Amino acid sequence: MTFSSILTSCLAIWLSISKGHFTLHDALHILGYWPLSLVDLFKTFLLVATLFLGPLFERAVCEGQWRDWIRPKYWIEALETPTRWRTYVAVGPLLTFLTRTNTFQGPVTEEVVFRSTIITVHLLARVSPTKLVFITPLHFGIAHVHHFYETTLTHPYTPKAAILLRTVIQFAYTSLFGFFAAFLLLRTGNVYACILAHSFCNAMGLPRVWGRVERIETPIIMAPEGTVGGRDTRAGGVQVEVADGRLGLQWTVAYYVLLVLGASLFYHNIWTWTESTNALVEFGGAGKGR
Repeated sequence: MTFSSILTSCLAIWLSISKGHFTLHDALHILGYWPLSLVDLFKTFLLVATLFLGPLFERAVCEGQWRDWIRPKYWIEALETPTRWRTYVAVGPLLTFLTRTNTFQGPVTEEVVFRSTIITVHLLARVSPTKLVFITPLHFGIAHVHHFYETTLTHPYTPKAAILLRTVIQFAYTSLFGFFAAFLLLRTGNVYACILAHSFCNAMGLPRVWGRVERIETPIIMAPEGTVGGRDTRAGGVQVEVADGRLGLQWTVAYYVLLVLGASLFYHNIWTWTESTNALVEFGGAGKGR
């Protein structure tokens, strides 16, 4: 996938220069590589974080993960794991060596291919902005349909109907994200904003839409093997206590209120917070690719 990303980018630049008669600077702009706007990245982060207000509250407050998030070591260790690096950042030849896998689907490579390159080709073909938002992401969704076949191989006893349902749901939410990412690239002219949004969504996963909020039950090392306070502590040489996973109903209510509030804020600010002087198109107007 890394090789494909480089190759498709080079082809898109060549097409922009040779067929679209763009300068190299304009070609890099239409692909979303330049100029880099830190302001657009910051606004993108705020917009996506707003959408996940509920899940962020659940993880940071209810599960107490904020204690880890404020430690630099936590983030260093998170990216030292090859699978997390692939999921949250990118993949490449080094990761291939480390994980012995050919599954190269990280935010960087996917956004370069499915957003930057594909949208550039459609812009050169003078496709309207609205069609770009709603048609190009279908390539991204279809690219995940192969998971149906993979799952039938890895889980041969799982009913085909269940696997099909899972594949359809995955196609749906990857396409929905694709709509947003395509819109984001066209509005900001910044593929890095798409990569940031993709990484954040990968890290958060699908939000909880049912059930109560609970703490994660975590084993706590208390004492060496023996007896403490009249209680047996033999559990592989340590005493293991499990935190009570039940939280009051008010925590669940707060979560769903924040979930709805976040979705509402996202909806009302999506145009304002994606506005940029580097936009590739004007919705309802002509493209600005040149």
